Amino acid sequence: MRSTPSDWKDELAYWLKPFLERLGHKARRRMCPLYVAGLIGPGDRKSVQPMAERLVPGDYDQLHHFIAAGVWNVAPLETELLIQADRLVGGSDAVLVIDDTAVPKKGKHSVGVAAQYASALGKTANCQTLVSLTLARGEVPVMVALRLFLPESWTSDRVRLKRAGVPVEYRMERTKPDVALAEIDRVIAAGVRFGCVLADSGYGLSAPFRQGLTARKLAWAVGIPRHLKVYPLDVRLIWPVAKRGRPRRRHVPDILSIPAKDMLTDAKWQTVSWRTGTKGKLKARFAAVRIRIADGPPQRIRDKGQQHLPGDEAWLIGEHRASGEKKYYLANLPAATDLRTLAATIKARWICEQAHQQLKEELGLDHFEGRSWQGLHRHALMTMIAFAFLQHRRLKTVRRKKKNQRTAASTKLASRASRHRRPHRSTTTSAMSALPKVDLREDAA
Repeated sequence: MRSTPSDWKDELAYWLKPFLERLGHKARRRMCPLYVAGLIGPGDRKSVQPMAERLVPGDYDQLHHFIAAGVWNVAPLETELLIQADRLVGGSDAVLVIDDTAVPKKGKHSVGVAAQYASALGKTANCQTLVSLTLARGEVPVMVALRLFLPESWTSDRVRLKRAGVPVEYRMERTKPDVALAEIDRVIAAGVRFGCVLADSGYGLSAPFRQGLTARKLAWAVGIPRHLKVYPLDVRLIWPVAKRGRPRRRHVPDILSIPAKDMLTDAKWQTVSWRTGTKGKLKARFAAVRIRIADGPPQRIRDKGQQHLPGDEAWLIGEHRASGEKKYYLANLPAATDLRTLAATIKARWICEQAHQQLKEELGLDHFEGRSWQGLHRHALMTMIAFAFLQHRRLKTVRRKKKNQRTAASTKLASRASRHRRPHRSTTTSAMSALPKVDLREDAA
């Protein structure tokens, strides 16, 4: 039985109650459900004006005021989103995926807009870049954070920052990994449960980012460029022999670091399948070796110039795809971790791409037409709340199907004569079957 518009809107009103309790003012409590419903409902454009025309004709000013100019703090709603996301998909087997998504934008006055690399477009373009955090479990993603990255052209222009309403605490220069670590701290403070942090090479190449995750006692698996330097696991620190003068007072490694791709030259490669997709098993060739990362303090080594000393022990993983593409990763997972677990953990990152696509295509993440920091982040927050609600409904539908299947199976089993009883095998479908179909490469890393 298909649900009617009033059914899902009634359910949305009930689901939003803990969010609305944090809003306070009755006008905001009325506008918030309208805005979220406008994002979920039909319509090609999900900016304020067309949504107001569809939902509250003549009430455009109030809806616009709520998202762009109203005096209310997003932090309590962001915290509530984390609580609800944890209830939906949090757990020790969940992953927290760090990535970013670009919002193409014309002009130069919208906050954070600049010519910068847009991964979705595969090129440099005029856009805004949002650092994203996605909590996922069982192939079900829930976006929990979207924070604007400000390029140097913005952080060096105090007048423009003030005009766009950028809060003082965000006006300093920060890298994307810096932004991600700050958001991870917020997620941890809210008590969100996850087992591993995943990120692509844009974040994985950053030694401070990897070290920041380790300092927070987090498990992580990140992409890296092929040239990132590593040491063999058995590297030793020795006293260098001085050709003349006083002996050196600092240890140096007994072997030089080498690029990650070279470390795997003689490794044993195996074909590994990490899960079953819509077109069959997803597989590629993988190899993994234990290494020491070359991200320790810099030290001059003989005539080789400055070299980074050996840092933490980790897994170096290589992937050879059927297309011929080669990828490399680092992970601080335990030394006893098997190759299939390493591969499955790494490949779990693709789920954030689905979330990015759905937030844009279905919920209008990139439809906001304002220029301010406040308006952009409020709009992004509403799209994440809408997305979390949809995941709540989809998971509820899956649970209902599973319950019905178990009931049907139990009834069928009970109807058999006792001498013909067979062990029951579950025929339940995965949670992924309840998610909307999207056109994505399932083997994307």
